[in-house]
Amino acid sequence: MKTFGFAGWSGSGKTTLIEKLIPRFVARGLKVSLIKHAHHSFDVDTPGKDSYRHRQAGASEILVTSSRRWVLMHELRGAHEPSFEEQARRLSPCDLVLVEGFKFAPIPKLEVWRKETGEGLLHPNDPHIVALATDAAVQAPLPVLPLNDDEAVAAFILRYLHLA
Repeated sequence: MKTFGFAGWSGSGKTTLIEKLIPRFVARGLKVSLIKHAHHSFDVDTPGKDSYRHRQAGASEILVTSSRRWVLMHELRGAHEPSFEEQARRLSPCDLVLVEGFKFAPIPKLEVWRKETGEGLLHPNDPHIVALATDAAVQAPLPVLPLNDDEAVAAFILRYLHLA
């Protein structure tokens, strides 16, 4: 499995870019999976549904399955947050794992940066960032890609990972 990450501050456009890239990779016949790091508490379950009620009652894991999909929810209940490597091992085999978040994971990453976030660039402090996608005029010691050209970004990632 090849792994490629996306790093950037909140509001930089990581999710939007990934949403545009996935269909491009799938159209090339690649099986794509995604790991997203969420901050703090988040919920993928709906209050009132059986799985939510069982989790609230104290279950450590809830597996919801149907003929279309299955989801395994695991409550840490005070245990340490698993590392990126531990989480990646949970995925089924695929061609490409895209990673959103995990800014400091030791994987090749694309920095997604917009000037209007008011935040600084990450790549000067992260040797794993291999390119920058931005909608601003930026000089950088690595490839700079147009953020709004998802075709160019997809082509770069495929070449970088030797999937082209």
